[in-house]
Amino acid sequence: MAYLLGIDIGTSGTKTVLFDERGNTVHSAVEEYPMYQPHIGWAEQQPQDWWNAVVNTIKEVIKKSGVNAHDIKGIGLSGQMHGAVLLDKEYKVLRPAIIWCDQRTHKECDEITEIIGKERLIELTANPALTGFTASKVMWIKNNQPEIFERIHKVLLPKDYIRFMLTGEFATEVSDASGTQFLNIGERNWSYEVLDKLGIPRNWMPDVYESAEVSGTVSEKAASLTGLKQGTPVVGGAGDQAAGAVGNGIVTTGVISSTIGTSGVVFAYTDKVSIDGKGRVHTFCHAVPGTWHVMGVTQGAGLSLKWLRDNFGNMEISLSKFLEIDPYVLMDQEAEKSPPGSQGLIYLPYLMGERTPHLDPHAKGVFFGLTAKHTRQDVIRSVMEGVSYSLRDCFEIIRELDIEVNEVRASGGGGRSRLWRQMQADMFNRDIVTINSSEGPALGVALLAGVGAGIYDNVPQACEATIKRESIQRPIPENVEVYDKYYPIYKGLYADLKDKFKEISMI
Repeated sequence: MAYLLGIDIGTSGTKTVLFDERGNTVHSAVEEYPMYQPHIGWAEQQPQDWWNAVVNTIKEVIKKSGVNAHDIKGIGLSGQMHGAVLLDKEYKVLRPAIIWCDQRTHKECDEITEIIGKERLIELTANPALTGFTASKVMWIKNNQPEIFERIHKVLLPKDYIRFMLTGEFATEVSDASGTQFLNIGERNWSYEVLDKLGIPRNWMPDVYESAEVSGTVSEKAASLTGLKQGTPVVGGAGDQAAGAVGNGIVTTGVISSTIGTSGVVFAYTDKVSIDGKGRVHTFCHAVPGTWHVMGVTQGAGLSLKWLRDNFGNMEISLSKFLEIDPYVLMDQEAEKSPPGSQGLIYLPYLMGERTPHLDPHAKGVFFGLTAKHTRQDVIRSVMEGVSYSLRDCFEIIRELDIEVNEVRASGGGGRSRLWRQMQADMFNRDIVTINSSEGPALGVALLAGVGAGIYDNVPQACEATIKRESIQRPIPENVEVYDKYYPIYKGLYADLKDKFKEISMI
């Protein structure tokens, strides 16, 4: 039997999963690493940490699965999007990578908009200038660390740095490159107009592939480190959201996904370039050749619940060790004791600024409506509901763009929570579906690797062969009614606090 390897370089850790050709998980391994925040709003990681995690998890998966490396026919890479890995001429990393949730670059976004022009920028890249995107990070280096800027030889995305370490090739693919703000989304290649106007040399950019194309093969050095077979094909892969969408079967019209990971994403397939003129949602190239996707992003989704767990969840963490269960399971059980609406407690999940629909790096997290009556259970539930309200913001805009929505598939770590899935069903007033695999991005890029290796004919056929619907949660009418009353209040709070967010950021 043929096997496929999916590697997902995430924000909290790297997950490597070995699948058989039917999409069944054979073995998986995870290794975590830190995120550094030298200042409020900054977010950085060490690329070497990613590579160490990739090497270790590949070795573990091969060893514990018992699969012969010769039977691994293809490798797919998924990764956190928008990061900036800068290499010098000796291919050494020049500084820690500035990652997707970093918010330091609002001045550079204004600069990019002024240089390119607001309408022209959206026409070329399908998005306004955003603090999370790679272009503004490179411009920040140019403006603030010119001694590093002058030494740049290559600009890579996180997963593409791992590709280089695996294969020795400088390459990317269309879905992840879409989030750099350097790509012409319609033409599916670098925009020389944007690069030239911003003073970014064209040769800094890696070659662009479609997601299922073979972009290189495992080098002798990487094979010796990981246990992989030298020459194993590595396909383009995908940014984590497009990869997760493939792993969820979001490769046809009418099916969308709602993902709760560190960030939260509502993702819709489209066979044409569909652009929100207000720039509230992103239009990127999809991992399916010749198609695109629209996605709304909330920065602090699973991050919000993790923040609550890490800072106020000592009780759940300690008890989880004794009971040998995940602390999030305990938090779910507590949240279920609070009624829908959390007794009027509303949480704004803007811990790292916000993208959809506000595009505001100054936005801050807020608990609104807190009273002496509220309990720990209400606080936990309000955080989960606040994230769900933010996903509804994304969902409503996608509907505004006349994108067909017949089914919503839940994924990500938050998608494993039945309570969180029910909140989404009630807030979207749509059925929430789960599928037979929870591996998401790792499965998605493994399927792309299967297409590149010739195991499947194309991406939709790969999904059809491996992905099946497993469960359905339907909206509860009385909950829909409750959330429909609270949602306008949630939406209004941002407008009421917008100026104060900026004021407090300036102090």
